[in-house]
Amino acid sequence: MGISKWEHDVKGLLKAELSRKGISHSDLVERLAGIGVTVTKASVASKLSRGSFSAAFLLQCLRAIGCDHLMVGPN
Repeated sequence: MGISKWEHDVKGLLKAELSRKGISHSDLVERLAGIGVTVTKASVASKLSRGSFSAAFLLQCLRAIGCDHLMVGPN
C-alpha cells in the first residue's frame, strides 16, 4: 500500500523546509541531538522516505531546524 496524500504532503513539507535551509539528513540528526532527540541518520532517511512519521517527530524536526513559521496549504 502506498502513502496517502496526507503523508505525501507532510513528507514534502518537511523535505522542502530542510532543502530551503540547506540541511542534510546528517545535519538534522545533529540538530535533533542538540534538543535532546536521539535518532540515527538511517532512521531519519527511512521516516522521510516513507512519509509516515508522528506529529511529534515533525515538530521536533521543525524546532531543531529553527522553523518558526510554516505555510500549510496552497500558495
